[in-house]
Order: sequence, then C-alpha cells, then structure tokens
Amino acid sequence: MGNNTYGYIRVSTREQNEDRQLVAMREMDVPEKNLFTDRQSGKDFDRPQYKKLVRRLREGDLLYIKSIDRLGRDYGEILEQWRLLTREKGVDIVVLDMPLLDTRRGKDLMGTFLSDIVLQILSFVAENERSNIRRRQAEGIAAAKARGVKFGRPPSPVPENFMRACADWRDKKMSLRQAARFCAMPVTTFYEKAAQFAEPD
Repeated sequence: MGNNTYGYIRVSTREQNEDRQLVAMREMDVPEKNLFTDRQSGKDFDRPQYKKLVRRLREGDLLYIKSIDRLGRDYGEILEQWRLLTREKGVDIVVLDMPLLDTRRGKDLMGTFLSDIVLQILSFVAENERSNIRRRQAEGIAAAKARGVKFGRPPSPVPENFMRACADWRDKKMSLRQAARFCAMPVTTFYEKAAQFAEPD
C-alpha cells in the first residue's frame, strides 16, 4: 500500500510550455522524481509517461492534475481512466482547477455521486471543445480555399528546356528516360509534370 504523492503534466506539442503546471505541482509539494510529463496530444491515453505513472501508482497514493483536459480530451476514455485509478487501483485524484474533483473528500455515496456528475460534465466539455477546434479548423480551411488560398508547397518550376523535351518525347524523338535526363529531372517527376502540361484532347 502506497502513501506517495504524484503529479501528471501534459502539453499538446513540444512548443507548448509546461511551466504553469509545474508551478502548481511544486505548490502541492509533489517531489520532482514523482512528476510525469507527456508532450503529446490528449486524444488518447497511449502516452509513455502516463503509462509509466499508472504502473507506479499504488493504493493510497495521491495524484495531482492541473485540469481535467490535461488528463485527456476523450470523454469516454477520461471516465474509464478515472474509474481505473480511483476504483481499481485505489488512488486519490485531485484536479487543482476544480476543487469539487477531489476524491479525498466525500467518500460517502453522496460525495461520490457529486464527484461523478462533475467529472462527466467536465469530460464532456473537454471533448466538446476538441470537436469545436476541429470544426473551426475545417471551416477555416474551407473558407481559405474558397478565397483561392493554396495549401501545401508551391509547385517547383520546370527547367527552360522542359517544353522542348516534352515535345520531343511526345513525337517519339526521345525516350522518357532520355527526356528526363535532358531536363536533369527524375523520370517520375518529368512524367508527372509532362502530364500536367499535356494539351487537352
């Protein structure tokens, strides 16, 4: 049976800064050796440090999380992990940004019931926000395309002798390989570019 304090930190990308979460964990006196940090999306729980943390946790341990979306963003999986940690492993969880989500309090039926309701609402909000972000991104891309914005790298320019090589290749004066070599291009690139510049039937 454990009696250790742990902290879990997650940032979505390598560019994001975890300082705010680190400060919160230090204020709770979480030992540095018991801090686990993942730098990746919260779409699922396939994260190396989270898995390592779960293996380390024992009944009676205490886990701090800054906010529920740091645990994850998938509604169903957050609830599943919460139940795994609190009921199967016997770990207490404290969500610092939401004092109602503190399993040390209200161990009676009413306390557990209220905690479960709050958890479900917050998990839903976290997943809903993720869905809204995806929808806004898709709408933004669609609007940009409608304005004529091109995505991806611009096509590389063809060499000056390309059109002549294309004509000679089409007239069978050169093989495909010879035409590509004449333009100092890979065969596949020459062929793709030639297809783009082909005259319509």
